[in-house]
Amino acid sequence: MTSVMDRCECFYQGDVRPPRKVRFHRERQDTEAEGWLRLLALIDEAAADGRTEFAPLRQMTPEQRRQVITLPPTIAKLTAVRKLTIYRSNLVSVPPAIGAMAGLVEFVPYTSHRLHWFPYEITRCPNLVRSTVSTRSLYGNFKIRPPFPELDGTEHVTAACSVCDGPIERVHQVWISLRVATDVLPLLVNACSTTCVEALPTPPEEHVPLPHTGGLTVKQPRADYADDD
Repeated sequence: MTSVMDRCECFYQGDVRPPRKVRFHRERQDTEAEGWLRLLALIDEAAADGRTEFAPLRQMTPEQRRQVITLPPTIAKLTAVRKLTIYRSNLVSVPPAIGAMAGLVEFVPYTSHRLHWFPYEITRCPNLVRSTVSTRSLYGNFKIRPPFPELDGTEHVTAACSVCDGPIERVHQVWISLRVATDVLPLLVNACSTTCVEALPTPPEEHVPLPHTGGLTVKQPRADYADDD
């Protein structure tokens, strides 16, 4: 039986362990893969018929699902979608284009255990009020407090500022943990200036209180381990 997910060894997700350096997943999306092309077609279909629920992995084979490690920027066309389900995916990232899904109310990436962070642009979804995320898979989660990758401005950089949407000439890249819908998520911010970094919201209690650049020197609150997702 073909697995739909590759193994993730970024950090142990079962309980609290001594922190070790973590990095972003190194895989790159194969844009010629059958699964990727199938997903593009499903997005076009959903945009054309204006459906309100989009669960593309249900319409893909296990091998096709495994070939998809990010979502394409064309998800920006899915403005009518109210519920996005990517349950048990092989994703390692979600593009900033998710912020254009203006109708999104519920986001379900549950049991996508290789998905450790989200783009700050997800905060632009004005109607997003419900989410189902496997908490222990997230950087900095309150249950086991895995570290954040150290940012050096070379990976997952965007052309437009995550905060003001202006052009970026020199990126100021930071992590921030914020409540998005049901869950507190680790968000990657690509800012165009220190002014935009300073304009970021205040993180909730029991999380790193300020924007930061990750790495093992970041002091996190004590873990509150719970044996669930």
